[in-house]
Amino acid sequence: PKERLAPPRCAAYRRTVRDLDGFVAKLGLDVDGVGICFACLSFVSFPLHAGDEREAKRAARQMTPFIWDEGLAEPALESVRAARDAGVAEAGEALAELERSGGRSAVARAIVLRLAADLAARMHAELRLLEVARERLDAAPPEWN
Repeated sequence: PKERLAPPRCAAYRRTVRDLDGFVAKLGLDVDGVGICFACLSFVSFPLHAGDEREAKRAARQMTPFIWDEGLAEPALESVRAARDAGVAEAGEALAELERSGGRSAVARAIVLRLAADLAARMHAELRLLEVARERLDAAPPEWN
């Protein structure tokens, strides 16, 4: 059998990004409000937009430390502290993990995946709007173009 990397008592190692999705949704972080690099986040959001969750998770594991260092740390920690103060379940553990491991933690990856999903949803809506607008462009009189 495969060896465990951490003792079974250690909850931080057993949690997965999927387990943290509900918690991260409660944080209320907005992709526009956190001030992170959209180009960096796009390495995670493009695979999500294409429906490739496995690639998105791989990209999140690779990009999260950079995104964390380039501006996600402060708003993420502030949001998790506010959640802990408001009594949100798991916030205390999440904060301890973020303070201990920062951008290499499962919590940080879950936050990045959530923000990337928001960016992918916005990108999908904008592309759909552009598609609808192009379909109607021929109906507009030439002087309006």
